[in-house]
Amino acid sequence: MYLNKALLYGNLTRDPEVRALPSGQQVATFAIATNRSFRNKEGQQQEQVEYHNVVAFGRQAEVIGQYLKKGRPIFVEGRIQTRSWDSEGQKKYRTEIVIDNFQFGPQAGGAAPTGGAPRAASAAPESNDAGPMQDTGADSIQYPDEEINPEDIPF
Repeated sequence: MYLNKALLYGNLTRDPEVRALPSGQQVATFAIATNRSFRNKEGQQQEQVEYHNVVAFGRQAEVIGQYLKKGRPIFVEGRIQTRSWDSEGQKKYRTEIVIDNFQFGPQAGGAAPTGGAPRAASAAPESNDAGPMQDTGADSIQYPDEEINPEDIPF
């Protein structure tokens, strides 16, 4: 058995572009920047940035286009795919990540709930019949500011 799986967590480098295919299905394209820190041979801290082209289809494309903007973090799970086409007599290639699932990262300004878990929405796996989006409803929950004392629990 072979495996083609990509897991990325990074920030959008531009606003998603949402278009409709001739079939009417929505497609969103955007890029994610990921980075890694390491020490070179001289012991100096180095930073390396990679840019990844990402594509989403169907309901996932609609949600990404509606809620994500440049700079927002996102976790992407998908597969690597390379397309090729002829342009002006030259063969061109583009390698991209096709999304199977994704989660929103925390919003800027510390809008994550106090439990440390980021506001998340997980999209259903890609299929010909895009199913409904599963939303955790984290936006409607109001978390208390004070800590819970275990002695106050009645059991």
